[in-house]
Amino acid sequence: MRNRIAAVALALAGVTAASSAAPSASPPPATRIALTGTPIQGGTLIGIAPAGTVDLRFDGQPVPVDADGRFLIAFDRDAAPQASLSARLADGRTLDQALTVAPRAWRIEHVDVPLRPTKNSEAFLALRKPELEQIAAARAIVTDATGWRQRFIWPRTGRISGLFGSQRIYQGQPGAYHGGVDVAGAPGDPVVAPADGVVILAAGHPFTLEGNLLMIDHGHGLNSAFLHLSRIDVILGQHVLQGQRIGAVGATGRATGPHLHWGMKWNDVRIDPLLLAGPMPGN
Repeated sequence: MRNRIAAVALALAGVTAASSAAPSASPPPATRIALTGTPIQGGTLIGIAPAGTVDLRFDGQPVPVDADGRFLIAFDRDAAPQASLSARLADGRTLDQALTVAPRAWRIEHVDVPLRPTKNSEAFLALRKPELEQIAAARAIVTDATGWRQRFIWPRTGRISGLFGSQRIYQGQPGAYHGGVDVAGAPGDPVVAPADGVVILAAGHPFTLEGNLLMIDHGHGLNSAFLHLSRIDVILGQHVLQGQRIGAVGATGRATGPHLHWGMKWNDVRIDPLLLAGPMPGN
């Protein structure tokens, strides 16, 4: 009898040990796409795709995803109030996530004069066409840059003399909005890289409108353009680090005075550099 009781006790102990050694239940599958930031016109968001994501779409367009799941999306100056993200997972599930895009109060100036027609002569258009082709080709370059993951800094500190998105309305007819941020400065003042990147365009001569134009890719479709420079200190294909000197303030091209124009795009979307770099230091 004693031996039978001992055998039962040993059997129960084995069951208990086996139960405690059994693997815990797998975590519940992801139901949302993690996002950092606020969806807002002219802004960007960094997200983390759920594990097992094999395809990510933003308003139907494919979005690259890094090995750790991180990705970038951005909203145009005139982005619609609603946007959508969709992740297709390896197990066949699809996660759809709606985004509400906050509007911005843009600086709009109404002017009681007619909008002047653009006077583009044949000579101007002959110069402009290859410039636009160079800019488009530069933006199509895919690099290994990872600066999009950094917190951006201002390439030049100083008084902000022009805001992204500002626009004039000429007797009810809207002119083109300002596609970047202008920072006042003196000719020769240094301009630095706002984040790590790769030089995708370093104009060999002043462009008709942009003057000495420098463009840097930060990866995942995000790039910076620096206009009106008096000098470019880097070359095509060069990897640059955040804070590295890349050029100097100037007034080349169509500029009324020396300043830095910093424009940014994510693919075809124009975004506000101020939202990435934050308030100007000292202001």
